[in-house]
Amino acid sequence: MRGLRVSLGGGTPWDGIVAVAGGYLLRVGPGERDLDLFEAAAARGRDALAASEVDRAEAELCAAVGLWRGAPLSDLPLRSALARRVAQVEERRLLAEEDYAEAVLALGAPAEVVHRLRDLLERHPLRQRAWGQLMVGLYRLGDVAGALEAFRQARQVLAEETGLDPAPELATLYGDILHHRPGLAANSDADGPAPKMEPAPLIQHPEQLPRAVPGFVGRSNELAVLDALLDGGAQEPTTVVISAVSGMAGVGKTALALHWAHRVADRFPDGQLYVNLRGYDEAGVAAPSDALSGFLEALGVPPARIPAGMEARTGLYRSLLASRRMLVVLDNARDSTQVRPLLPGVGGCMVVVTSRDRLSGLIAAECARPLTLGVLTAEESMSLLAGRLGAGRIATELTAVADLVDAAGRLPLALSIVAARAATHPTFPLGAIAAELHSSEARLDALADGDVRRVFSWSYLALGPDAARLFTLLGLHPGPDLTAEAAAALAGVSTAAVTPRLRELTRLHLLTEHAPGRYAFHDLLRAYASELAESSEHADDRAAARQRLYDHYLHAAYPAALLLQPQWPPIEPLPPLSATARRRVTDHDNALAWFTAEHQVLVRVVQQAAENGFEAYAWQIAWTLNTFVAPRGLWQDQLATQRVALAAAEKINDLAGQAAANRLLSRALTRLGDHGNAEHLLKRALELHERLGDPTGQAQTLHNYCELCYLDGRVDEALAHGREALRLYRLVGNSSGEARTLNAIGWLLATTGDYAQAIESCTEALAQQQRSGDRNGQAATLDSLGFAYDRLGDRDRAAECYEQAIQLFRDSADRFHEAETLVRLGDTREAMGDQKAAAVAWRQAARIFEDVGDPAAEEARRRLERLLPR
Repeated sequence: MRGLRVSLGGGTPWDGIVAVAGGYLLRVGPGERDLDLFEAAAARGRDALAASEVDRAEAELCAAVGLWRGAPLSDLPLRSALARRVAQVEERRLLAEEDYAEAVLALGAPAEVVHRLRDLLERHPLRQRAWGQLMVGLYRLGDVAGALEAFRQARQVLAEETGLDPAPELATLYGDILHHRPGLAANSDADGPAPKMEPAPLIQHPEQLPRAVPGFVGRSNELAVLDALLDGGAQEPTTVVISAVSGMAGVGKTALALHWAHRVADRFPDGQLYVNLRGYDEAGVAAPSDALSGFLEALGVPPARIPAGMEARTGLYRSLLASRRMLVVLDNARDSTQVRPLLPGVGGCMVVVTSRDRLSGLIAAECARPLTLGVLTAEESMSLLAGRLGAGRIATELTAVADLVDAAGRLPLALSIVAARAATHPTFPLGAIAAELHSSEARLDALADGDVRRVFSWSYLALGPDAARLFTLLGLHPGPDLTAEAAAALAGVSTAAVTPRLRELTRLHLLTEHAPGRYAFHDLLRAYASELAESSEHADDRAAARQRLYDHYLHAAYPAALLLQPQWPPIEPLPPLSATARRRVTDHDNALAWFTAEHQVLVRVVQQAAENGFEAYAWQIAWTLNTFVAPRGLWQDQLATQRVALAAAEKINDLAGQAAANRLLSRALTRLGDHGNAEHLLKRALELHERLGDPTGQAQTLHNYCELCYLDGRVDEALAHGREALRLYRLVGNSSGEARTLNAIGWLLATTGDYAQAIESCTEALAQQQRSGDRNGQAATLDSLGFAYDRLGDRDRAAECYEQAIQLFRDSADRFHEAETLVRLGDTREAMGDQKAAAVAWRQAARIFEDVGDPAAEEARRRLERLLPR
């Protein structure tokens, strides 16, 4: 070890190696690494070159490039972050090589330059500055043909690799060589001042915009916003206008910026500057200093005259733009910090920045105007596909095209990939290509040709560790959206802790806050997050996160369900996982608002919980959801969720769950007209409640059986079930159930013509319901009384009962029964000769039935047509 210390210390022992437990520790201080020495020498050489001190520049730059020995970290496996760092260091090495070539040419040694540059360009053929230096070196050696051939080689490789022509500076140099202009000759006075290359002529009108994306469609509103900013900026010629265009990966930010920039290029007489800042590129983020260097060269500043320091470069850049009217496009920025040095200071310039980041700092401090880009509309998506595939092919398979648009989530990147696949397989039916995208799991595989995963990964890798973990866990959520509370449950943290992580995700457009406090994924990002969750999270961790999520929904939904239907016999929910304080709803209106917001989420949660082995959560959440969907006549939702609930309860042999699900599933089938299967399920529910010794459940089931028998015309049987239900309710002292059953019996008696007994039964029910505050029960009973009074011929009293019932149904958001009562009110008003009032009631009923998708809407419309003059 002493020998190593002496060797590293240059002959004297070096104290940078110290013994530690298990081995030795190598300590390297600031300025001791080769990379530090290189950076310092390169900076000194560049400053000397800018000051025309060519001898000193050559010596410093020679020392800098002499420190290199092959590729950095060449013997190590490089992860993406380390690979980006290596790429940045390699770029600085190449800049130093070119600076060294500049100094050597100025010293009159072109042969050495030619040798070094041929080797450099063999490894890095896209370095246009190096090509120019090689051309000058060959010319000064007298090899004019070789210099011209070098230009042709550069043009060929640029065309093949990038599709671009050589930069204007290189083309100008080619013309100078071709015409033997004197400025290219080396200084022949060996004893005079150090010869220097003549600076390239100042470029008055740089035009750096890349080619616009062909087939650009739509975005008329966004283009109008940019036009308005430009027009507004023209009114204030000393103000720099900044537009911050943000959006998720693949949404078309660059396409929009370039399309608009080309469209308005003539409004900027001094030209356009463009740079790809590679904010989320796996090859590494572009340093603002390098972007400034490129801009300064484009503005005619010779490389040797570009200052080394960031502040000096920014100052020179702003000075050159102060008196110009230019468009500056800063594409794919990572954040506001990367953008700020590239903003003009004053003058009539306009800057368009694109980023996956919201650039809130730029909006706040620099007054940038935000423009958030969403996915295309369905019409724009169809236009994009028509432009790529031809209107004829689109027209023949409109249904398949709509399917493609939906599966691609109207994301331009995904649509372009789909269009490319369809274009390269012109004989494939579009329906077959759409079928490849049907499964969310296979969707990213079907879009693999465009590497959608890699594009998304650049945004994901930009996240901090906490936000990255949250993004992954959100892939376990079924959608379509979620709250901060649900996100906190998934992550196993408090709502306060999860909020900044959600902000980070929305800032990078990996998540959208589409309504206050509600967050949503794009479908493709959801699929990507789900893949990450399946691959990076251990099975136990995934299961624990899912259980926390289902626990959150059950214990948020259950108290809300009791507020919506306080008279329904409750179930016994699973105990909560923890005693964490939850923000619970406290009144009927808030419960209704909560279910309205979470309705579609809960439908998916029920299905997902059953699929992932959480059957008890599945049937219990389905029970809570039924308190919301049943009164609204959402029978298809009730049917779907209760089928899942029944299968889940049967799988774990949960008799209480089976009994509840059989009964509720029967209710949905009854309303949808499948009375045979409904009756079978009711009998099964009765059997289970008897086995459980649950008279309340038996009574509730018999109440439902009563309705089914009435609809089948079996009124006597219905009355028998109703009276047995009444006996059981009275046996257990359930006054709410007793009152509702008294109403059901009253209705049945009214249909048989026994109006006096019907009114007596319903009046008793109404009194009990008024005492207990059962508003929904009162509404149903008032409806029955209205029916009885109408049949007795007391239509004024009937209409009064109906109107009271309608208002109570409306207050409790029971839309289905509100519509049924509206139909009966219309009948009564027609019988009273008030056709206008009848039409109003039937029209309202038809609208509600149509909203909930109930076929009763047709009967309400027929009543309306009856009133039309013939």
